[in-house]
Amino acid sequence: MDAIGSLFWFIVSIGVLVTFHEFGHYWVARKCGVKVLRFSVGFGRPLWMRRGRDGTEFVVAAIPLGGYVKMLDEREGEVPAAEQAQAFNRQSVYERIAIAAAGPVANILLCVLLLWGAFIVGIQEYAPVVGRAGGIAAEAGLHAGDEVLKIGDRETPTWTDVQFALAVAGLDRARVPVQVRTRDGEMRTRELDMGKLPADFDELRAADTVGLVARHRLQAPIIDNIVEGSPAYGVLAVGDRIIAVDGQPVADFTDIAPAVKALAQRGEPGMIEVERTTDGKTNRLALPLTPVLQRQEDGSERAILGIASRAGGQPPPFDAVRRFGPLEAVPMAVRETWQKAHDTVGFIGRMVTGNASLKYVSGPITTARAANATAQLGFAWFLNFLAILSISLAILNLLPIPLLDGGHLLYYLIELVKGSPLSERTMAAGQYVGLALLVGLMGLALFNDVFHW
Repeated sequence: MDAIGSLFWFIVSIGVLVTFHEFGHYWVARKCGVKVLRFSVGFGRPLWMRRGRDGTEFVVAAIPLGGYVKMLDEREGEVPAAEQAQAFNRQSVYERIAIAAAGPVANILLCVLLLWGAFIVGIQEYAPVVGRAGGIAAEAGLHAGDEVLKIGDRETPTWTDVQFALAVAGLDRARVPVQVRTRDGEMRTRELDMGKLPADFDELRAADTVGLVARHRLQAPIIDNIVEGSPAYGVLAVGDRIIAVDGQPVADFTDIAPAVKALAQRGEPGMIEVERTTDGKTNRLALPLTPVLQRQEDGSERAILGIASRAGGQPPPFDAVRRFGPLEAVPMAVRETWQKAHDTVGFIGRMVTGNASLKYVSGPITTARAANATAQLGFAWFLNFLAILSISLAILNLLPIPLLDGGHLLYYLIELVKGSPLSERTMAAGQYVGLALLVGLMGLALFNDVFHW
């Protein structure tokens, strides 16, 4: 079912993005007086076709990996004298620039529209609150309960923003200021030294590497099972929430093991403080317990209390939401579009310079899985995902690579400078170079897809 869902949402995603992109080219071409022969979503054999009043063939084709707008052009075949004024190659260089740029511009506008819709619906996320701090984060003075408000010049309204900002700072090996609101409500600025990160750190796990664990990732220290005959049997109860072990505060279930081990090594009873709810009333209890040390097969000793945590494997519920009214959502969507564009350009630049790994260049398999995953999370998440794809498609198409819109724009800018078009031979050579680059990029993306899969 995951495969079917991934395929379905991939087709929906690509269909929406390609339709808007190609419509941008089509609309501006028609406004410039160019005759459009075909508007195709997809490549290959047509599955559906309709001819418009202006003679344009509107097609949905079998291979959903892109699309194209075919315009009347004397370089591609003979054009009747009566229609030569409608040929693309007869238009001024400024009109050709407008037509080439219209596709990426349409995707940028689509990104704004999608984010506007997502903000109105409300994007549910996790709050940027620290659950545990260690390593580099602890050295910088970050503590559990700190709410991360800003990293560098990037605001962090969600934990996803925290992760991305830390990844960028890690790639740059920068000392980055972190503005937080402490548990007591005080505003503080810490400084993380990202230069201390190992050279081969995983960009997607930058927060973990600096020692930051989000609050939502902590596992509540609630007892789900007690082993019969264990030290906890008959003392603790299923449903108890452990607050402290021998005076050591417990915020997460993983805090229990080291505290229990220290207590077991001491060999004396210690107090286990719990919150227990009975008949709707919650009481705090301090119960005496003596854990036992059990020798493992590898010779190590393990402290045994005899309790297990609540299981289920389900992610915790979201505890933050980004929701705005229809008017307030407009500037927020524009601002977020600019931020996503800035992030995308910056990441591409870092990959070109070698500061970012090429393993994150992804292709259709990763895109399909992400489309399915975000669709399952909710409508706002899927709109946000489409917005990311749309701005990425716009920027990739603006790269100065022949065969892409950016390559055509480069040709036209050169034509403006030199006062005449490039020769057919030069443009043909550029097309071969562009084809080689695109084939290499697609090969890398497919390799990464299969490798990660």
